[in-house]
Amino acid sequence: MDDLTIVLLTLATLSGLGIILALILYFVAQKFNVVEDPRIDEVEELLPGANCGGCGYPGCRGFAEACVTTDNLDAFYCPVGGNDLMKTVANALGAEVSEKDPQVAVVKCQGSPEHRKEIREYDGPQSCAIAHSLFGGTTNCANGCLGLGECVEVCTFDAIHMNPETNLPEVVEDACTACGACIDACPRDIIELRNVGKKSRRIYVSCINTDKGAPAKKACDVACIGCGKCVKICPFDAITLENNLAYIDYEKCKLCRKCVTECPTNAIVELNFPPRKPKAEKPAEKKAPKTEDNAKKVIAADKTEESKPNTNQE
Repeated sequence: MDDLTIVLLTLATLSGLGIILALILYFVAQKFNVVEDPRIDEVEELLPGANCGGCGYPGCRGFAEACVTTDNLDAFYCPVGGNDLMKTVANALGAEVSEKDPQVAVVKCQGSPEHRKEIREYDGPQSCAIAHSLFGGTTNCANGCLGLGECVEVCTFDAIHMNPETNLPEVVEDACTACGACIDACPRDIIELRNVGKKSRRIYVSCINTDKGAPAKKACDVACIGCGKCVKICPFDAITLENNLAYIDYEKCKLCRKCVTECPTNAIVELNFPPRKPKAEKPAEKKAPKTEDNAKKVIAADKTEESKPNTNQE
């Protein structure tokens, strides 16, 4: 067999093998072909494309797939688009969805240098997760904010910034979409999602320190000391006390603000309320005018004094 015959035979063998494998792949693809619902693409186009994961699904595509395959949209919510977007999605799918109260992130720590003194320095990687696992913090509070700004880095909406004076994160309410990225990034769980509330008014315990009263107060003078005064004064049973730490249920809270004034350490924060009215001073008590009887008694007393003999002799 000459060289040309060998080459041709090799080419024919490889070509035949390629055709056979192609046919096998074709029949396998037909066998396991998954027909994707075209509505998934339609819903995905309606979504904001932030891929923040705030909905609980891996990106907007995953959320769109879940919406299309479910029978009830009430458990689904896109924090970026809000209720208006969910209504649009429901209309596209011919379904209904109930409205949900909008939420916003709040920072549950007031441990600025003014209230929480630094007693040591940190010279490690500028990462809250690493600092939390290797280092107790620069203060005596082992629960408060580490101040390294990891929550700022993960926010794709520029809705949280570090205050250079307090070294604490501050949430920009109008920009916050309640996606929860900052919550996942914080190793100490000092950030929480709460309902925006009527007129954006909120009341919450801005502390997560679970130490007992004296150590908590020593670590930070605005820490919750677990005294329970707020629990006793709340008329709506909205406050619970567990592990020396009070918590206000925003679903039950009626924003009466009684707990705010009752807290001895100012650990309870009130946001977006009008200034409190100063307490009115009590008017001075006026002396009762002398009546005719009182005048007679005074005259009689004067005459008695005059009738007494003078015992003072020179």
